[in-house]
Amino acid sequence: MPIKVENLSFSYGKKSVFEKVALSDVSFTINDGEFVGLVGATGSGKSTLIQHLDALIRPKKGGEGRIVVDEIDLSQKKADVGALRKKIGMLFQYPEYQLFADTVIADVSFGPINFGMKKEEAHKCAEESLRLVGLDPDKLCDRSPIELSGGQKRRVAIAGVLAYKPEILILDEPTAGLDPLGKKEILDLAVSLKKSGAVKTIIMVSHNMDEIAAYTDRILALSHGKLVADTSTADFFYNRDPVSYGLALPHVVHIVKLLREKGLYIEKDVLDKNSLVDEIERALHSRNGGQNG
Repeated sequence: MPIKVENLSFSYGKKSVFEKVALSDVSFTINDGEFVGLVGATGSGKSTLIQHLDALIRPKKGGEGRIVVDEIDLSQKKADVGALRKKIGMLFQYPEYQLFADTVIADVSFGPINFGMKKEEAHKCAEESLRLVGLDPDKLCDRSPIELSGGQKRRVAIAGVLAYKPEILILDEPTAGLDPLGKKEILDLAVSLKKSGAVKTIIMVSHNMDEIAAYTDRILALSHGKLVADTSTADFFYNRDPVSYGLALPHVVHIVKLLREKGLYIEKDVLDKNSLVDEIERALHSRNGGQNG
């Protein structure tokens, strides 16, 4: 289910003294199976863009570009927005703050019921999605979401999105406020959901370049509302200049560049810690003539 964005522009306070351009002539296509990182400094247009993808903001026909998701053209007044939102699951920052029902099962099944599913079937989907995120429905279904730990609450929120079986998952700062272990668990969960086929495509918005580097395979970078890069994750961090867009280099990339400057040749443009360790060992082994130690 591809997403095609063509010449998308959008301004807040249009035709007023407070007008602010949020997006300017942005175009890209996201195909099935990709894990895309959407990056940019604060105010670059990331939030505005993802709100367009979920039809929270609609482009006006003829003037603000075009967004087509699985043949649903959002620039058309009669676009089936309900069908679109069944295809795209949006997880906003701090999603656990949006938990509202008395029980976990009621909260997670809300989406499917809202989309017209019968209560019994919705509960089955909710239990399945809880298992997908590593939670035991037999232990949690009748509990109040308020009683759960922070990590459990976030998993319940993700389960609530997965329960109506979207094909595309948009994650807006999914690890905000979590400790290091919780962050890794949530990102590993996202990868496992994609590998298992529970979702086809993931778009992740994050200010954490270490997470973007380690988990995504493609980067869309925004700066002052313009799309300034659309490339592989490795190419973006090794061959572009993320710092010029107000972004930090991932620690792994920074270490690789320092080691290369010091004369230790790291052959691959690695993006995660485990690969970095392997490459350092290989480089040292090569420099020592293949001798142990």
